[in-house]
Amino acid sequence: MIAPVEPGTVRVGAVDCGTNSIRLLVAEGVPGRPGLTDVVREMRIIRLGEGVDATGRLSEGALSRCRTALTDYAATMAAHGVQAARMVATSATRDAANKDDFFGMTAEVLGEHFPGAAAEVISGQTEAQLTFAGAVVDLDPREGPFVVADLGGGSTEIVVGEFDDDELTLLGAQSLDIGCVRITERTLHSDPPSSGEVSQARSVISEALDTAAGLPLGRAKRFVGVAGTFTTLSAVAQGMAEYDSAALHNSVISLEQMREVCARLVASTVSERRALGPMHPGRADVIGGGALVASALCDAVADRAGITEVTVSEKDILDGIAMSVLSGLAG
Repeated sequence: MIAPVEPGTVRVGAVDCGTNSIRLLVAEGVPGRPGLTDVVREMRIIRLGEGVDATGRLSEGALSRCRTALTDYAATMAAHGVQAARMVATSATRDAANKDDFFGMTAEVLGEHFPGAAAEVISGQTEAQLTFAGAVVDLDPREGPFVVADLGGGSTEIVVGEFDDDELTLLGAQSLDIGCVRITERTLHSDPPSSGEVSQARSVISEALDTAAGLPLGRAKRFVGVAGTFTTLSAVAQGMAEYDSAALHNSVISLEQMREVCARLVASTVSERRALGPMHPGRADVIGGGALVASALCDAVADRAGITEVTVSEKDILDGIAMSVLSGLAG
């Protein structure tokens, strides 16, 4: 049974379509007031960016998987009385030669319930703002500035910022073309990866991180890791028998322990990873690449900011998207 909307509140919908997964958030809040309450939160692995790094195109299979998931998401939003919805598409769609097919499909599917709605590719600045806003929403602003790392399938966003009285100030942001799917497809071909493949992956990651040398990481006091790679690493580090979103949110893991978990997963076979209780089956084959990126991020933050632990948040750009929809209704 779907709970009715409380008087004075509205329901908003947010969809984040990334390289590896597509996620839905239906939340409710009061326009003009901060804070959202989750109604529905879902995630599906659709591997939209499968092969796109090599071919430059979104495959028919990937587009079909995305359409199926989005059709279900649109129906869920409509059934829960969502008043306004926003869909953001990230790395995999930016440079694909057939990206118009993807955007046309999203307009068709979303438009059935929300006329005029379609996926949008946002600017790097907007992506940084939404990512940061979602990641730090439940943190104490006095513990900032924060460095937020959003480790996705095709890219990793690093944002340094602070907030006070709901005002966000970004001190620096950079998007790097390294993510769990991209690193895996580019360098990690064996099961488990060979030492040479791991060395090549680390070299690619290091080169990407070198481009972020201008970020003011040294100003950060707290390191926040978001998205599926980080939450899965935290779940494994905590020895969870199954994925527990509530227990994972804002969990704190030492960087030393995080590096140990990363090294263990990189050295494991896909079947060994899949056997871990909190591991999503669709993430097992790419978590090694994600772990290598996460480990390198831990090293960079430790070296440049002297931080010794990472806070792993279940909230990220998806929450920032929902907050932006609610803010728009207030206007």
